[in-house]
Amino acid sequence: MAQDLFKHPDYYLVDELLTDEHKLVRDATREWVKREVSPVIEEYAQKAEFPKHLLKGLGEIGAFGPYIPQEYGGAGLDYISYGLMMQELERGDSGIRSTASVQSSLVMYPIWKFGSEEQRRKYLPKLATGELMGCFGLTEPNHGSDPGSMETRFKDMGDYYLLNGAKMWISNAPFADIAIVWAKDENGRIRGLIVERGMEGFSTPETHNKWSLRTSATGELIFDNVKVPKENLLPETDGLKYPLMCLDSARYGIAWGTLGAAMDAYDTALRYAKERYQFGVPIASFQLQQKKLAEMITEITKGQLLAWRLGTLMNEGRATPAQISMAKRNNTYIALNIVREARQILGAMGITGEYPIMRHMMNLESVITYEGTHDIHLLITGYDITGIQAFRCKKDK
Repeated sequence: MAQDLFKHPDYYLVDELLTDEHKLVRDATREWVKREVSPVIEEYAQKAEFPKHLLKGLGEIGAFGPYIPQEYGGAGLDYISYGLMMQELERGDSGIRSTASVQSSLVMYPIWKFGSEEQRRKYLPKLATGELMGCFGLTEPNHGSDPGSMETRFKDMGDYYLLNGAKMWISNAPFADIAIVWAKDENGRIRGLIVERGMEGFSTPETHNKWSLRTSATGELIFDNVKVPKENLLPETDGLKYPLMCLDSARYGIAWGTLGAAMDAYDTALRYAKERYQFGVPIASFQLQQKKLAEMITEITKGQLLAWRLGTLMNEGRATPAQISMAKRNNTYIALNIVREARQILGAMGITGEYPIMRHMMNLESVITYEGTHDIHLLITGYDITGIQAFRCKKDK
């Protein structure tokens, strides 16, 4: 069983920018990851199986809805605490962070922000403990980066809504008890619905044969004449901006989370370079290896400062979607490059399950695409600075 020897890199003393509560939350999450995740995660990744026994622990450490008010079962923490928790979880594995991120930002957040008081009381406390698990249905087989063209529809049948359509690439779908589903009403307006497992016509087939996020359960959501009670409509949703607000919260968590994967790869590579001898000296003494390591810690430090500043803006209610996009894009990109360089330092050992490098690399190949692709986030920044939207065809204007 692998021993987790991780040491936190902090080249610019970013810890001095954190409160005691921030560090307490981070350190508690780190200890949980070292104790519960690190010893088993390689085995589950090899089996392509989600470690469901970890759900209870995720609930106990407050990883589900950390910023949700305590009156609804959340921990009532700030956004920097949430980010630090996602950082530590993704250091363990992107799939574990994805599970917590979906539950927090894509299930609990929309119920908290756009749901009725009855919905908040009914669902949020059980979601916070993990007694209920949820998923988020936006992406469709024919519509990924263009969610506004979704084909999933529902009709008002008087006593209920009749829902038809399909969603795919849905994290947590195979075991989720509820799904936050985005669909168009008869007027073509995008609304949010809470669909519960057990509703006739609702199925969640699992997606198999993934090379990435192998410890995350991924599936589809199929709606075949599903009767959804009218009280399950999220009343404050009316338009595409509402699911995108949920994605902003999740993308924020990714900006922190991917730093965790980068830190883990850097720490592993640094330790290996000091211990691995070739030509009678540790490979850390060679210029090319020092170049790799120096560039890694530089990018991690820049990413830490970007995430911390974004967290401060989130706490103040001033962060923009474009700022969140920049952080998600940058930190995912640098994390993937760092992991690739770490693999080079470890040589052949980098592809084995004895080290976390290849698992992180495969995971980040998904993270750089989901919740907004690398290119789409680049164009979001481009739109923000020029005022010209490049990712919509002229015929759609």
